Amino acid sequence: MAGRVLGGRYTVQDKIGAGGMATVYRGVDEVLGRTVAIKTMLPQYANDESFAARFKQEAQAAAALQSPYIVSVYDWGRDGDTYYIVMEYLRGIDLKSGIRRHGALDPQKVAQIGLQISQALSAAHKHDIIHRDIKPQNIMVQQDGNIKVMDFGIARAKNSHLTQDNSVLGTAHYVSPEQTQGRELGPTTDIYSLGVVMYEASTGQVPFDGDDAITVALKQVNEQPLPPSQRNPAVDPSLEGIILKCMQKNPLDRFQTADELARVLRDYLAGRIQAVNAATAGITATQVNPASIQTLDGSSGALPTVDRTSDGRTHRKKPTTATERARLEAKREQRRHRRRTVLVVLAMLAALALAGFVAWQMYQSANALQEVPNLLNQTQDVALEQIDRSDFFARGTVTPEYSTTVEEGLVMDQEPDPYRKVERDTPINLWVSKGPEPAKAVTVPDIKGKTPAEAEAMLAEVNLVGQVGDSVFDASVEINSVSRQSPAANTTAREGDTVIYQLSKGIESVEVPNVVGYDEYTASNMLTEKRFEVSTEYDYSSYVEAGYVIQQSETGTADKGSTITIVVSMGPQQVEVPDVIGYSQDYAESLLTEAGFGVSVTTEENSYVDAGYVVSQSTSGSADAGSTIGIVVSSGPAQSTQDESQATQGDQGDQGEQTEQDASATEGNGSTGN
Repeated sequence: MAGRVLGGRYTVQDKIGAGGMATVYRGVDEVLGRTVAIKTMLPQYANDESFAARFKQEAQAAAALQSPYIVSVYDWGRDGDTYYIVMEYLRGIDLKSGIRRHGALDPQKVAQIGLQISQALSAAHKHDIIHRDIKPQNIMVQQDGNIKVMDFGIARAKNSHLTQDNSVLGTAHYVSPEQTQGRELGPTTDIYSLGVVMYEASTGQVPFDGDDAITVALKQVNEQPLPPSQRNPAVDPSLEGIILKCMQKNPLDRFQTADELARVLRDYLAGRIQAVNAATAGITATQVNPASIQTLDGSSGALPTVDRTSDGRTHRKKPTTATERARLEAKREQRRHRRRTVLVVLAMLAALALAGFVAWQMYQSANALQEVPNLLNQTQDVALEQIDRSDFFARGTVTPEYSTTVEEGLVMDQEPDPYRKVERDTPINLWVSKGPEPAKAVTVPDIKGKTPAEAEAMLAEVNLVGQVGDSVFDASVEINSVSRQSPAANTTAREGDTVIYQLSKGIESVEVPNVVGYDEYTASNMLTEKRFEVSTEYDYSSYVEAGYVIQQSETGTADKGSTITIVVSMGPQQVEVPDVIGYSQDYAESLLTEAGFGVSVTTEENSYVDAGYVVSQSTSGSADAGSTIGIVVSSGPAQSTQDESQATQGDQGDQGEQTEQDASATEGNGSTGN
């Protein structure tokens, strides 16, 4: 199953649990890149059409449940012959393992766990879902101490029967009487099972036990539970009343809803004992055989006996007539007679047993044989001391050996075997556990760039366990391939160690801030804070002040770490202004336009510069490219001056001719530029 992809999306990894109906694997949701738990149904259920229909219905219902105390169901489906459910992956231990490890829990903790389970049941019952399999194995205790109930809906899809199978035997300890009898079930069946769970959490023991599931189920129907306080005196009467009301044989005598039970448990945790006692009124201890009582320390003792009426109250009925008193006395005498008879028989049996024992001892002594003591699972020192104390056996060899099943320092084997009869001075050889053999050191393979299936295969080759962590962005690794690992590649680890690896989500896209209009320093910082590289170019601008960004290469989003180019203004470009004084207007405008300037023209009368020629210009030297240069063009002399000029024109014919030649020469020189 490991490495298989279910539904084209869920990669199955290592096995993390198994039950009578399903196997649970750790897996990876390749779409969302998260670790999930994948429960696959056993093959024998795949061919059952009625099971398939119930499975579909209940898986859909379970996926709809929303509660902080219920394991989330993400998805379900069928792939070939495999039905599967994809669930939230939890870290912690199940409540059964916790009770085995720590024994009975504190009453306050029991009530807290019961409250959270009842809240989970309330959410399910409101969706008309009855769990039917509430037991400590289905309750996960998380690292923060809160619980989550598992397997909602699955119990309903399962059509199981009580058998000798261990997993069903485990369930039989928690089923309600009506469930055992095959009667119609309601929410109160889950409340009964929750009562059994709280009973076990309070005492460290289940209320009913037996050699097989049938025996346990019959006790659920016919026997009253021993009050929890008789097994663990730390259980106070108020909590005991809550537990016993949950476990009433008649469903009508229990709490009728999970909300009702939750309210009483809140009262208990808040110290409102009067409210608790009112809710559990009439729930009292039942008569129990004193010989059957076993407390937490293993001792036995008698309990007070009480008679119960149908409404739960206790009383002793007194005879009312002489005839009744006589009949009662006769019965008492019969009982006394029977007791005397039993005592005589027991005394005779004890005498026979003693005689047999003496005869057996004499036989053993005569034959000089003795049974080898059972030294298994004792410490080495205790075992050797027992051998020495016997004055019959001799010390043999002590051989240390590794063992995965026997705790370090305890005897794991002996020779001769226990209870075998041997002669005096027979040496007893011991094999003492050194605990599990230390795991072999291995080199962690480099799985970077590998797919999850490839990575798991490489780790399995050196007996390491892979575990997928949170996915990360990595531009250098293909999406859904390994980006990082811990421990690092080529370091040393032990067989069985876990290697956590993270899958790549590819390149991360980041929104590019708009930096146009910001100064160069601020713009560069804004981009580098978003993890972009910055390339800066410079250009002239007549519209943007020097030192501020004119434009940028990317907007919107871009790959994290990519390069963004910004163009920074150097201000307007300075250009040499042509000197156009003395040139004709047309020629002056062409020179200025070619240099990149605009031109504005004004005219004025001028007696010294011919009409149409530049008298002056507004700017000389250099100016901003694209700026406007003003020129003043002569419109000729004033009118009176012209008349005088005409009067003397004849006298100055030669001079005028010479002037025209000079002007023509000057214009020719201007057309070639300076």
